[in-house]
Amino acid sequence: MDRAYAQPLDVPALARIAHVSEAHFTRTFRAVFGETPHRYLQRRRVERAMFLLRETDHSVTDICFEVGFNSTGTFSRTFREIVGRSPREYRKAAVAAGVPTCFTMAWTRPSA
Repeated sequence: MDRAYAQPLDVPALARIAHVSEAHFTRTFRAVFGETPHRYLQRRRVERAMFLLRETDHSVTDICFEVGFNSTGTFSRTFREIVGRSPREYRKAAVAAGVPTCFTMAWTRPSA
């Protein structure tokens, strides 16, 4: 999921890859990661979008599709739920700092 976040992944496909039932996959995933597979995937996509908003001049619409969302409305709503502001607001407030990317990712990782 981390590597193929932009691909159309769903629980049935992930469960087949793991060779377990959908219910068992979801239950085990939530116990290990603290959130559902769907929410985890959304968070990974939003994290990548945050990077692209900070580091590129791509449009919000282009970023939406690049990270795997199929709808700009869903992207904006999900981004706001996770980050606390819209993608455009985030881009305005984000300032590329002269620190290593790993620190920036740790400091800016959404927690909700």
